[in-house]
Amino acid sequence: MSRSVARTAKVAVVALLTGLAATLTVAPAQADNVVTPGNFTGYGFDQCLAPTQQAMDAWLRHSPFLAVGIYISGNQRACRDQPNLTPTWVSTQLRKGWRLLPITLGPQASCSDRFPRYGLKSINPDPGADGKYAKAGAQGRAEAVDAVAAASRLGIPPRSTLWYDLEGFDHTQTRCRESALRFLSGWTSKLHRLGYVSGVYSSVGSGIKMLDDARVNRPNAFVLPDRIWLARWDGVANTSSSYIRDDGWWPGGRVKQYQGGHNETWGGVTINIDRNFLDLGKGSWARPETHCEGTKVSFARYSRLEPGTTDSARVMAVKCLLKEQGLFGGKIHGRYNDRLRTALRSWQKSHGFPVSNAWTRPNWMSLVVAGDTKVLKWGSAGREVRRLQRGLNAAHDSSVGITGVFNQKTVSALRTYQRRVGLKVDGIAGPSTWRALRKGKR
Repeated sequence: MSRSVARTAKVAVVALLTGLAATLTVAPAQADNVVTPGNFTGYGFDQCLAPTQQAMDAWLRHSPFLAVGIYISGNQRACRDQPNLTPTWVSTQLRKGWRLLPITLGPQASCSDRFPRYGLKSINPDPGADGKYAKAGAQGRAEAVDAVAAASRLGIPPRSTLWYDLEGFDHTQTRCRESALRFLSGWTSKLHRLGYVSGVYSSVGSGIKMLDDARVNRPNAFVLPDRIWLARWDGVANTSSSYIRDDGWWPGGRVKQYQGGHNETWGGVTINIDRNFLDLGKGSWARPETHCEGTKVSFARYSRLEPGTTDSARVMAVKCLLKEQGLFGGKIHGRYNDRLRTALRSWQKSHGFPVSNAWTRPNWMSLVVAGDTKVLKWGSAGREVRRLQRGLNAAHDSSVGITGVFNQKTVSALRTYQRRVGLKVDGIAGPSTWRALRKGKR
């Protein structure tokens, strides 16, 4: 090769790599989007067309769901036009706490009785001279590249899980099955190279069984997905099925679609959905947190404080929490002193409470829940959940563990609180619940 030819080739390669990098770079406006779905245990739904923002907000406030499946790529999906699905839509849902399940529906198994659509091609069943189904593998890799490009344009960051939708087929037909396996192997290997996690959705009796059999009987033959999404409409909200073995992709690697298409109405908005239960990663999980160099701020009971109190642990807690709000600048020790009294009275005055030297249960409630809030429900996790749990304990000695995970005990305590103060009893911490806690309603 001459120097001029080599130089031209080098320029072409650099241009190609630069273009690919630009395609796969998340726009700066979405650079702070979180990995999705991440660690999560809870309920989700999927629907062909990404719902409007109004619908998503209504379902966030009123439904049990905290995860949503969205079709982002694939030329055989029914919803090829997604007018609501934009980078802003994605970043808004992630910021509000939704977990997204981005789905691709491209070429399908060659023996499927429902595909191909639109005159397009199925997964190539040709084994080739070496019997390795290279053409199917290439198709899978191409779909992964397209899916990552679509995810990147939408602001779905690397390390998120992208799901391939392989609809049901006759897995007993050898070429159909083997080409599908090679296709999914190509999908997974390419996603890994591009920095994303691989997921596969399929009927538990066909595609999922096929993958599980390959996992057990031919463990080194294919690159298997990191996570599986079982379609098994048995009405049971878990991730189990008798069609596959219990040890595969468990714990933390399964979603189950346990109810097929039907209408549900939440907050006055009706959507036709499938229902899902997710158990992914560590499950719903909150990072440990510390306050004021290890000061304890979480208690089952938040007792009244006043001058002369001997409850040094709670005195230290209230000093720490006020310091985090910028109202206390002294040392964190267990004495009720003049500086603390001034800070307490300042908080009471600024938050509409009677001003006195006594720090009451309603005062505690307003302080422990202070901070940014969002809608929380079963499966939520993080610092907002800890604030909610502290608020419930401050209100009624509910003895909720301050775990940062919205579990069943938190649901029960919240429902009890909502009933006592006259709110809608739904076990969801929405704006009305947060307002009541901040006002110290008991």
